Amino acid sequence: MQEVSIDAAIEFLHGHLCGFLKFDGERVGLKFIVASDGTLVMPVMEAMLLAMETVLELPNDDDDSMHLIVTLSRQSETGTFAQWCDRWRAYHGEPEDVRWATVAIDSGRLAGWFLDDQAMMKTNALAAEESALLKQFNAKPRVLLKSLCVTNKVDCDDPIAVGVDAGGIDIRRKHDVARLSFTLPMTSAAQVRSFIEGASFPSNT
Repeated sequence: MQEVSIDAAIEFLHGHLCGFLKFDGERVGLKFIVASDGTLVMPVMEAMLLAMETVLELPNDDDDSMHLIVTLSRQSETGTFAQWCDRWRAYHGEPEDVRWATVAIDSGRLAGWFLDDQAMMKTNALAAEESALLKQFNAKPRVLLKSLCVTNKVDCDDPIAVGVDAGGIDIRRKHDVARLSFTLPMTSAAQVRSFIEGASFPSNT
């Protein structure tokens, strides 16, 4: 079995923004986003915040899924954290739960390989210019996004970019969020802009 690289594990995480949280004998479906510092953000139940051990299963509990032991920290939907609540809504719509938490990864495994918790929480190198890049991706007629959907075999007629990082673009579809991975990591906004400006498309795109 080939070892899972940390970049591949991070990309898997970004590609599975919904799954299940196991806590105190319960197992509840949830959705999250990845903040610019690599922590996860999600609306939660009070019982999740009080649990002694919490395990995140992405997307499920089978051998091919990612399993993360995580620590939840209660957050208030005010001040600087409010931006992440708004970002979550941009990805997933209105939450069912009104409590919020940041989620730190303590340890994990994917496909039988253990993951370095510190390396998994990777800062988004594009965070400072993410908003400007999203505007470029979302400029109509969104030819680039539609082309990337075809390349990534993602079914979406009207993709809307809601996040971008070194590994790829998060797009909102009608009922969920999908991931459009870059062929190579984009570690600067200049690289992404060069990619946008240099993209070519089939004549029927």
